[in-house]
Amino acid sequence: MNKKGIAFLFFLISTSFLAFAADGDTKWPQQTVESKPWTRWWWFGSAVDETNLTYNIGKLGKAGIGGVEITPIYGVKGYEDKYIPYLSPKWMNMLSYTHNQAQKWEMQVDMNNSTGWPFGGPDVTPDNAACKAIFQEYRVSGNKETNLKIRVYDQKQQSIARLSRLMAYSDKGKKLDLTTLVNPDGILKWKAPKGEWRLIALFEGRTFQQVKRAAPGGEGYVMDHLDANAVKNYLQKFDNAFTTSQTPYPHTFFNDSYEVYGANWSPTLLEEFYKRKSYKLEDHFPELLDKGKTDRSRRVVSDYRETLGEMLEENFTQQWTNWAHAHGAITRNQAHGSPANLIDLYATVDIPECEIFGISDFNIPGLRKDSLIKKNDGDPVTLKFASSAAHIAGKKFTSAETFTWLTEHFRTSLSQCKPEIDQMFTSGVNHVFFHGTPYSPQEAPWPGWLFYATINMSPTNAFWNDAPAFFSYVTRVQSFLQYGKPDNDLLLYFPVYDIWYEQQDDYYLAFSIHDMKKRLPKFYETVEKIRESGRDVDYISDKFILSATVENGQIKTAGGTTYKALAIPAAKFLPLETAKKIYELAANGATILFIDQYPDDVPGLKDWEVRKNKLKKLVNKFPHVDFGKTQVDKPGKGNIITGKNYNELFEAAGIQGESFITQFNGQCIRRKNESGYHYFFTMLTNNPIDGWVQLAVKATSALFFDPLNGTSGKAMIRDNNGKTEVYMQLQPGQSLLLKTFTNEDVNVPTWIYYQPAGQEIVLENGWKLSFIESEPAIEGTFDIDTLGSWTNLTNENARKNVGTARYSITFNIDNLSADEYWLRLGDVRESARVRVNGMQVDTLFAVPFKTTVGKYLKEGENTLEIEITNLPANRIADYDRRGIVWRIFHDINIVDVNYQRTLYDKWDVVPSGLLGPVVIKGVCIKNNF
Repeated sequence: MNKKGIAFLFFLISTSFLAFAADGDTKWPQQTVESKPWTRWWWFGSAVDETNLTYNIGKLGKAGIGGVEITPIYGVKGYEDKYIPYLSPKWMNMLSYTHNQAQKWEMQVDMNNSTGWPFGGPDVTPDNAACKAIFQEYRVSGNKETNLKIRVYDQKQQSIARLSRLMAYSDKGKKLDLTTLVNPDGILKWKAPKGEWRLIALFEGRTFQQVKRAAPGGEGYVMDHLDANAVKNYLQKFDNAFTTSQTPYPHTFFNDSYEVYGANWSPTLLEEFYKRKSYKLEDHFPELLDKGKTDRSRRVVSDYRETLGEMLEENFTQQWTNWAHAHGAITRNQAHGSPANLIDLYATVDIPECEIFGISDFNIPGLRKDSLIKKNDGDPVTLKFASSAAHIAGKKFTSAETFTWLTEHFRTSLSQCKPEIDQMFTSGVNHVFFHGTPYSPQEAPWPGWLFYATINMSPTNAFWNDAPAFFSYVTRVQSFLQYGKPDNDLLLYFPVYDIWYEQQDDYYLAFSIHDMKKRLPKFYETVEKIRESGRDVDYISDKFILSATVENGQIKTAGGTTYKALAIPAAKFLPLETAKKIYELAANGATILFIDQYPDDVPGLKDWEVRKNKLKKLVNKFPHVDFGKTQVDKPGKGNIITGKNYNELFEAAGIQGESFITQFNGQCIRRKNESGYHYFFTMLTNNPIDGWVQLAVKATSALFFDPLNGTSGKAMIRDNNGKTEVYMQLQPGQSLLLKTFTNEDVNVPTWIYYQPAGQEIVLENGWKLSFIESEPAIEGTFDIDTLGSWTNLTNENARKNVGTARYSITFNIDNLSADEYWLRLGDVRESARVRVNGMQVDTLFAVPFKTTVGKYLKEGENTLEIEITNLPANRIADYDRRGIVWRIFHDINIVDVNYQRTLYDKWDVVPSGLLGPVVIKGVCIKNNF
């Protein structure tokens, strides 16, 4: 770099610090413990000790982890004598010690309210265990004496199942409750009236589900989440343990995804159903069980599903949250998997948490792809259930279980992590929890203690020395996404009653993360069309519509978040109360979009014809329209806009799309702050940008912030026919933050744009390679003519090692005439630390693996050193070939992405090292826009 360029950049950097110090609006947001990434911390058998707790916490804190969530699980073979029973006095002492050690690193500690998952354990009696309905049928002819043994057929259930109802239904439509006619021995003596009778017995059985992956002291039945007393009894053991030990309560109590399999009943369900629906469910057992053959049966099933969901919300989720609040803690919950409206469940807790499960397929050139993968079930449509609930309820954080089964064991690179987490950020996530970090004692031989499901975000992973750069990236992004307020364009009604009516495989319906697209095909299509149009949405439930208000023409939810419009998708069913509220919102100034049709039916059975007629009368007040074309009508102060074309609907509503999405196929999220707005942009497709990008908001000035390296500067913007455009340079795989100022022209150094300057140095020959860390060891220095995988070396250990190798080369530059120089590493397997002339430059962990090096170069001879860390895949494959025992865990031990026990001895050798090409490219500062 020439002296003039150096002086100019030094001026920019120095004045940048001065400006940022003087003006908080132009600085990076303050980093907090919450803005750092957190992690789920597996305690194997709770075989922890003070020495190794100190070691593990220190490693995490030093690397940049902000907090841990303790989840005890099954133990390690050979360590049985070190197991500590869950909630025992010694266990509570270890929790207290952990809390104290975490404070030294300014970390926080969360705690699962169970070992493994779901909630349960040894104190859960059969009466409080997860419940299931057992229906048995009998046929009886009238005018005959009946002497029937009414006993559950399943022998496993016979000691526990209780007869709740015995109902008789005649072929003439009569219903009789015969329950009291069954004697204590289970014998029904009854003379049936004339006709043919269908008898249905309901037994309250138990699922007998045990806590999955339980730790010592946590084994036992899964509790009945639908029963308020069962939940209250379960939480009592925590009161006892914390009170007795005087251990501080954790920052947050956590509940994992709802995997309470087959728990479709609870002893109070019939009572709760009658209280909520004003008719007896037992009068309609035939409809409940006939898999939706008639409209009437579908209505009964819908009522059952709604009741079940409300019981789960009130008896478990709300009670659990109230209990935590009473102890000065908060709750974090994964609602997916629940048989309920997920929006309402997520909104009930303090931190809604979603998850990704598998890996997404991004079209990013140079992004390494692996064949041993599972497709990600946690796509943006699914992730947004949690973030939507957080936004409409006014919750600051949306957390995510991050990277579950991103790859097969030992095959995870940080370069694969970045695009996945970027997609989560654009879906509203702003508080990530890695899945996960095994507690592993310092003395444990490699690969240490491992959880059965990836990834392994821990000090035993080869990439750990490079992970702080990734953690810093996450922290910078989250510092932006945690401040301000959401600014998604519109609310989208979640048509849960249509789903409850249509999905009739079984009367019990859970919204598992693995089945969401199957359960919600029409809703998925709607959300994807809206997002493809450049607009963003938050989902809203009936409950939150009922509490919404209108403020300055915008819809304001109970959490204080405002939206430009409410969209009703092609929903058939709408509760009468919701329809009335929607009409009221429109009359008071809100904009309502009806897509494809007006709702024309009401959910549920009770008085449905009466309610349906009332709905039709209300809908008749709406504009009479042809949905084939877009039409705007004004009932009162607001707008009702109807049609099928999404772009036309949104344009009619005055909702501008983001061209970053529509024109460049990128992903972004926008939030608002006191000065204007801020964006997170990420390019997860092969669409490089070097040009003007129109924003959906107006700005007088704007700043770019680079979350990879912490730099920032004033962006070039312009007004184009009343629209604000920003000049952006973004390569596939890259991301940027942008902060706009609506009315202020901030005075800070400009963002530096570059363009090619012609000078390019391709470093092809003359490389030297040596291993600074390797297991097994590889001695000596290798001269390599052409960059490639170090597994091609003649040393046999190079095909089976894990470690870090240093690539070094000396080269000459005669004239540093460019303003800046870019170093591009090409294909990196898997992360790189760069030094130029002995000075540390950067840690590169993601595509496009490039950084600026101009200030480190000099005219004449230069030395470039690149330290590459590979995957541990080759090492573990060698372990399996040699029969080394490292799968030492109880329970499920270690499985592959398909949950099969497997060996890795047949794996092909995975490329390792610097594959290149390595290029130093001169660039000049771009001034022509």
